[in-house]
Formats: sequence, C-alpha cells, structure tokens
Amino acid sequence: MENILVAGANGTTGKQIITLLIQSQYFNPIAMVRDEAQFKSFENQKVDVVMADLEKDVSHVFETNRIDKVIFAAGSGGKNVIEVDQNGAKRVIHSAKEAGVKKFVMLSSMGADNPEAAEQLVDYLKAKQNADAYLKDSGLNYTIVRPGALNNEKATDKIALEIKLNTEGEISRADVAQTLVRSLNDDTANRKTFEIISGETLIGKALDKVSEVEA
Repeated sequence: MENILVAGANGTTGKQIITLLIQSQYFNPIAMVRDEAQFKSFENQKVDVVMADLEKDVSHVFETNRIDKVIFAAGSGGKNVIEVDQNGAKRVIHSAKEAGVKKFVMLSSMGADNPEAAEQLVDYLKAKQNADAYLKDSGLNYTIVRPGALNNEKATDKIALEIKLNTEGEISRADVAQTLVRSLNDDTANRKTFEIISGETLIGKALDKVSEVEA
C-alpha cells in the first residue's frame, strides 16, 4: 500500500478524504494536523498522523515518514491566504520534491486561472494561482483539481469535468474528495489541471477522459 500524506486532514473535505483512503485497498492515509487535539482524534481512529504547521518548515514530515503521494486539501478559510494557501502549499511541494514523492494532488479552486476576473475572494484565488504555478514548475507529477463552490450534499459519484468549464456551479465535498483520491492512481490525470462541478458523468469515466487529453 502507498502512504498518502493528507495536508488539511482535519478540514471538512480532508476528513472525507481520510475516510476514502481508509476504505481503499491501495492507500494508507497519513493525516497531517497542526495541534494536539486533532492528533489524538486521528490517533484514536487508528489513522497514522503527523504534526506540522503550514506556516513553518514541514520537511520533518517527509524525513520521518515514507510518503509516496500527497493530497493537499488545506486552507486558511480566508484568514491567512498568503502563508497557508500559497506559501504553506509551496513548503509542502518543496519538501515533497526533495523526498521524491511520486504524485502531488492539489485541491485548488475554479477561478484560480484568472483571479482578476473574480468579483470576490480575489486574494484567495491569487494565492491558489501562485501555489498551482509553483507545483507545475516543480517537476513533480501532479494533478490540480479546481472545483466550483463547495456544498455539503451527499455524494452523487458524478461530475462535470473539463479543462475549462466556462460555467459556474456547485459540487459536494464528497464528490470532490472522491475525485482527489481517484486522481492518486498512477495512470490518472497526470500533469493535468481541470475544473469540476456537479454533473452527469461518473467520476471514473470523467477522469479517464481527461487522462487522454494531451498535456
């Protein structure tokens, strides 16, 4: 089984990612958290867990654990977008590169390709844009997933996925989590950046289709 570091494991989407990884026969989650209470919560679930602060050096996470792949699902909730959403992501990417991680799956956001066009959350989208660009330039194998507005509806297992959707929409965190986990597969969406919202295509089929698109 491959060890998957989940940055942002204690978030609403992160917790669903951890659950999916636990259920998988291929992946073992390693939850990355920033405080003792979160650490104990995952430890009680018998989930491997490490402590790290995205606003500080995170290299120890990779030096003390064998990390095969990464899902970055952390976010500041708009409170500290530069240090967490941008620089925190860069710290994890840099350490992942140094450690020879095989794939880095990034939870980004629709609008990160053109933050200036947004009516709100411009600073957040600029931070995500910068983090995405850093990942693309890192040399790591990556998948960048840019969902529309997130909601807490149940999973449908179906999405609309395009490199550029040219329409706004919502999607459940459950379907986003499944898209991120499925993107960990070696033959899925390598070096691809795409947008997703709720739709009518099974997640697996949508990912198979984008995997065939020339980078």
